[in-house]
Amino acid sequence: MTRKRRLSGEDLALWRKVARSTNPLHSERRMSTPVEPPRATAAPRRGDATPAIAPGFRIVPAPRYDHSKGHDLSPTLESRLAAQPVRMDHKTLGRMKKGKLRPERKIDLHGMTLERAHTALARFIISAHADGCRLVLVVTGKGKTRDEPGPIPTPRGVLRNQVPQWLQLAPLGALVLQVVNAHVSHGGTGAYYVYLARRRG
Repeated sequence: MTRKRRLSGEDLALWRKVARSTNPLHSERRMSTPVEPPRATAAPRRGDATPAIAPGFRIVPAPRYDHSKGHDLSPTLESRLAAQPVRMDHKTLGRMKKGKLRPERKIDLHGMTLERAHTALARFIISAHADGCRLVLVVTGKGKTRDEPGPIPTPRGVLRNQVPQWLQLAPLGALVLQVVNAHVSHGGTGAYYVYLARRRG
């Protein structure tokens, strides 16, 4: 049998003072002996390295992120072009990338608004395909770098980013086999080789 700890005179006086300020749940029940107050646990000191946690749990540190690379999570233009399936002869594609094929026609979209450039590009591709051309050059320019990027990432060169998308959508998508960056001799990353499907009939 364990021996009960007796309260000191100071503790007993404090406990009685607290007991007088409370209302009992059942008035017919009287406390014959003072109940021992709970032992006070030491509060964690400020700056403690490890706070008290339940057994079996552990603190996992938050992951650190590198914010220096910006927040643009969308694939780059180069990676999107590289991910396209090859729909033309591999040997011809290799020669085209090396600038060994001469474009049969060329269009320059410099200075045009998006609406005007889209219309001009559609007419150019449809006309070139109707005339039996296979390789054409579309010049977009590299675009200007914004002085203040702002909170929303904006890709450099609006036309440069839009043209490959336009060439994949109807009605141009049915006429285009491949779109790749032009060789430096034909404008480099400021222009595209567009390899057209063979005209039928």
